[in-house]
Formats: sequence, structure tokens, C-alpha cells
Amino acid sequence: AELISDPGEAPRWMARQHHDYQREGNPVGYYAPGMEPLTTGGRTTMLTHRNVENCAISHKRLLDDAILEVSWDGDILWRWSASDHFEEIGFSKSAKRSLARNPNMLQVGEGFGDWMHLNSVSKLGPNRWFDAGDERFNPDNLVWSSRQGNVLAIIDRKSGSIVWRVGPDYNRSELRKIGQIIGPHHVHMIPRGLPGEGNMLVFDNGGWAGYGEPNPGSKNGVNYANRAYSRVLEFDPTTFEIVWQYTAKEAGLNVPVFEHRFYSSLVSSAQRLPNGNTLITEGVDGRVFEITKEHELVWEYVNPYRGEHGSLVYRAYRVPYEWAPQAERKEEKPVPKLDVTKLRVPQSEGDLTDAGVLVGPGDASDAQYCVPTAAIER
Repeated sequence: AELISDPGEAPRWMARQHHDYQREGNPVGYYAPGMEPLTTGGRTTMLTHRNVENCAISHKRLLDDAILEVSWDGDILWRWSASDHFEEIGFSKSAKRSLARNPNMLQVGEGFGDWMHLNSVSKLGPNRWFDAGDERFNPDNLVWSSRQGNVLAIIDRKSGSIVWRVGPDYNRSELRKIGQIIGPHHVHMIPRGLPGEGNMLVFDNGGWAGYGEPNPGSKNGVNYANRAYSRVLEFDPTTFEIVWQYTAKEAGLNVPVFEHRFYSSLVSSAQRLPNGNTLITEGVDGRVFEITKEHELVWEYVNPYRGEHGSLVYRAYRVPYEWAPQAERKEEKPVPKLDVTKLRVPQSEGDLTDAGVLVGPGDASDAQYCVPTAAIER
């Protein structure tokens, strides 16, 4: 897409791909009945970057987001750039002023404004809304999320116009049902054949993002919206009614002071599974877990590998065994629900049975837990 000349390197052509790409055959990249992503041939839709100057947005140089569709041989078949549709995104006058002054400047090289920071793109795929005659939801149309703009939007594949949008102004009467979305990731339409098909699913991170009037949390109006907890939202894209959600409250932490117990200010995702459960990536902590529609935790994995940015995981999918045929298929065994009132820490041979710490009301006979003192000290 672009011939890049880096210092000390020979010029070479690059896509400048970032964050997301999807293969033809499956709109969202994860398992949906009858929709296999092609592994050879077909088209690829990808998010890319390009450097632009657009004084209608800001006099500062911009790191713009572009969406490319390319053939198997690498020919560019379709291109869309966010900066070409600035007026369609719906920023208020105060947001435009803040954005013009500081389009989320990155101190990389001579500096660029990462003004929208798109982080996901996918096609809508077959859906009931289009079947009912709503052209906004054409299966070939694309939906994306903007972390910095607090925007979710659908692009008409034929015209390039934005035909459906959530944000950036959440004071619109129809959006008050959803409430302020901040720094979202991985918006997509739940594919046909999965529970909730046709609804939008998004990880609403919270954190800091958006443009607007200066306020006590933002002196210049950049990152004017702040919230220290996350939400996973499933909502009807025609009425904006929340169909299902997951927050710390649904996890059983009903006191507002514990809202931050489910919180990933960056990265993260959500996947609808065939059994109706939802796989959630709480990315900053590297936590991937599955919950039922009733919010019961049934499976959990925490990334044990730590790097420069801790255990961070951008996005995780659960895939069928058939998608990894080279791996041995393990026998699945049910895991009984743990009764925490009967939890014991096994004592190794030779430990003193009375050298422990009793935790619980009453005397030793009433204690719920018995942990060796040495284990506490370690």
C-alpha cells in the first residue's frame, strides 16, 4: 500500500496493517456455523495506517486509519480512509476544537495525531435486519470501533458513507439507554447461527478517551470522558436497547466501590459461543474467562507469561478442534463446581496437624479453612 523508507533500510512496500484483519468466508474471525474462513485464496479485509495532512481536522500531521480489502495476490480492491469522512463521524463543535488543538499526539519521530485509533473491523455477514429490508445492515457492510473517538460505526461498502453510528455524543436520546461508551474494542455483529445473532457485541473498556469541553478530568478537552471500570454490552442495533451485559455488578460485586474489579482500560474483546456463553478477554490483566447468560463463571485462564507490558492479551478466541487439526483432540471432562465451604489445603507428610491457622467463626471444629502456618508464611 505504501513505499516506506526507514533510516538505514532499503525502501520496501508495506501494508502498515494494525490491530485487526479478517479473511473471506467468515465475517468476524471466530467460529460461526457454516462460515469457515478461507485459508487459501479469497480476500482479506485489514486495518492499516497512513500519514495524512487534513486542515479540516487539524493543522498537525495525522496518523490516519484506513481499511483495505486485498486479493490473495495482494492487489488492493477497495480502500476507505477515516479522514475522508470526518464530518460524518458527528463530533460536536467543542470536540472539533479540542481535536484540532491536540489530535491525540503521539511522540513518535516528529509526532503524529492518532486522532481516531480504530482497533477492529469486520463485515456484518448475513443478518435478520437486512433480510427485513434495512439496507444499513447489508452483509458486505463493515463495522468498526474507535478507541480514541468513542465511536462505533457501520460503513456502506458501496458508497463508503457511514450509515449507522453510536457516539461520539451519548446525550442523543436514543443512546441514553446505552450510556457513555469509552475506549471501545472489538465491536461486531453476532454472526448468524449463534445465540444473540444480529445483536452488536462490544467490550466497553472505560479508561480515558474522546474529545469535548475541557473539564476537571481534562484541561484541554482531550480524553474528556473517564471511567474506571469496564462493561461488555450486547445491544439491539436498531433500538439501542441493552439485551445483555457484564460488569462487576453482574459478577456479584454489587457495591459501587468495587466497580473497578472488572476493568481493562486497553485492548480486550468478547466472543459469543455456540452454547450461549460469552468468552471475555480482560486484556490488561491477561485474563480470559467464560460466563453463562446468567453470569456464572464456568472457565478461566490467566496468562502466566509476562513481558514488557505485563501479561497483556489483546484478544482471545475459542476455536473448534477442527480448526487446529494438527493438535491432538483431548477428551473433555466435566469439572464439578467447587464447594468453597469444604476447601482444604492438603498437608504434606510430616507436618504438624495442629500447626495451622484457623480462619472462621468459633473454635477449631467450626472453622471453614485450615491452612498450615508455614504456607501462610511463605
